[in-house]
Amino acid sequence: MRSDLIFGAMTHVTNRYQLCQLASKATRKLHKPNTRLQDTTNEVLDRFRETVPTDQKALPATALPVASHLVQERRAA
Repeated sequence: MRSDLIFGAMTHVTNRYQLCQLASKATRKLHKPNTRLQDTTNEVLDRFRETVPTDQKALPATALPVASHLVQERRAA
């Protein structure tokens, strides 16, 4: 079922809006004429479950893991 594919894809993309945007872009690029759009969408979601669809550079800075020794804390004077 498609809900299983969506929950599987959300292991790599936790933001639902971003998942929808990435899935629609990938579906447009991977769709072949004379095939069902639903099958292409299911294939895209299945691929998202297996791999990370975004690279680390495309994520916003708040989503990247930060090492604690690199973050400098400001202290009150």
